[in-house]
Amino acid sequence: MKQAIVNGIVHTGDEINNDVIIIENGIIISVQKEIPNTISLIDLKGEHISAGFIDIQINGGERLYFSQTPTEETIQDIYDTSLKYGTTHVLPCLISSSKETILQGIEAIRNYKAKYNNGVLGMHLEGPFLNPLKRGAHSINQVRKPTNSELEEIIRHGKDVIKVITIAPECFTDEQLDMLLESSIVISAGHSTMTYKEAQYYFSRGIKLVTHLFNAMTQFGHREPGLVGATLENESVYAPVILDGAHCDYAAAKLAYKLKQDKFFLISDAAFLGRKVANFKWENFDAHLDNGFYRNEEGNLAGASISMKEAVQNAFNHLNVSADEAIKMATCRVAAAINMENKLGKIKPGFPASFVTFNDNLSRIETLNCNSI
Repeated sequence: MKQAIVNGIVHTGDEINNDVIIIENGIIISVQKEIPNTISLIDLKGEHISAGFIDIQINGGERLYFSQTPTEETIQDIYDTSLKYGTTHVLPCLISSSKETILQGIEAIRNYKAKYNNGVLGMHLEGPFLNPLKRGAHSINQVRKPTNSELEEIIRHGKDVIKVITIAPECFTDEQLDMLLESSIVISAGHSTMTYKEAQYYFSRGIKLVTHLFNAMTQFGHREPGLVGATLENESVYAPVILDGAHCDYAAAKLAYKLKQDKFFLISDAAFLGRKVANFKWENFDAHLDNGFYRNEEGNLAGASISMKEAVQNAFNHLNVSADEAIKMATCRVAAAINMENKLGKIKPGFPASFVTFNDNLSRIETLNCNSI
């Protein structure tokens, strides 16, 4: 059914206007000045509207953790829960695991996408080819160097499912890195001990994204700027941040935003959403809620609990940016980072009719997912 979204302040991703959004069958078909006759109306009553949020790194929903149970049920839990918090498109994240679990996760995503045409875009494979010195909460028993055969098998089975893979490039041979660069998978550098010079070399090879800036990487120093410094200095590299005040202090995020501008965006990296899971243990991974944050037995951070909705609100409240700018950090800039800027993240003809509505100061953000209307 064709519908018109009217009386809204429209944040297209390119400009702010008061246009009418015409949608049909879950797709935006027009953004125009006139309200058509004889058409069903969705009246926003002066509220703001933008594209729905995109989370490219989310580990679990309200109940289930994808790396523990890489099933269609978990994917549905992640998607349904994300919708409650303004996120309409997701990449469920599988952390360092056995090859068998990775292949199981790939098949679960593929089978799910064959059944449902919704906001599940694919998978983020975070590991297992990471530097053990920067493994963070990843199991030492699963973090490993790549072999040509395992990497080739993962690419062959997953190239149409895995949208992002986090690797420590210094652990790869040139041949192995070429295998990934020649696939359609976006490479993100993370969990790495790279120096500034090494990072710039790998950026020049074609890596244009890092994983959770500041976390699990070499830090900025005045004699060795590290991966953080290389990311902040290189204008081509996208820098996502977990903006919860714990994984990244707001002052550090503010500095990163000033340097990165349109390459700065938000992720949740949530272990679970909604803070309903208080304790979680899986193999060598453990997490418990401590003052709103997931920590392991040693007291280290063990995954975030923030939603994209909260991340956007924190950007507005702590980074001194406009509401429109905070929204872009969760929409069009995320899409650009994973080479999907021509498919989602904006209010444009041909893009998904998946939106959030919000008030002036972003204290109220609600999902308007017209795929379900």
